[in-house]
Amino acid sequence: MKQKRIFIAGFGGQGVLLIGQLIAYAAMYENKNVTWMPSYGPEVRGGTANCTVIISDETIASPLVSTCDILTVMNGPSLERFEHMLIPGGELFINQSIISEKNSRADISVNYVDCTGIAIEKLGNEKTANMVMLGAMIKKAGIVETAAMKKAFEAVFIGSKAKLISLNLEALNSWEGKGDSRN
Repeated sequence: MKQKRIFIAGFGGQGVLLIGQLIAYAAMYENKNVTWMPSYGPEVRGGTANCTVIISDETIASPLVSTCDILTVMNGPSLERFEHMLIPGGELFINQSIISEKNSRADISVNYVDCTGIAIEKLGNEKTANMVMLGAMIKKAGIVETAAMKKAFEAVFIGSKAKLISLNLEALNSWEGKGDSRN
């Protein structure tokens, strides 16, 4: 496995940092080297939030990235600000529930995921929209295995949050790869 550089961005409160943290845990359960670096504005909820995750079989020299193989954007400003970071041939995931613009790059693979729509329609809970996106990333980009993600859920959702594991697993598996996607 070559190094995978993942950049996830959106508004605070969308679960952007949680997506990255869960990917990092799952990669560790797969015995990969991993870094997770969160970044968020002082206002947190409603402000900007993003994180980088690097997964590799080899030692990772730095958690900083200037380009990425996978870019996930949960809101329009993130698409505008970070789209240039995605390498040609990279994989872009767009939350089409919030972002109405279509991507114009022809040198990348683009996946439009109706995160909120799926979360409400299939689960009756819009708070699982981030897990719908995570499921799309896992299924389409093969970042980590679902079994490792289940272990990550069990490590992160502890105490009173343990009751959220089954709902989040259901959300993880709810994206069927349908919708607007193009290479």
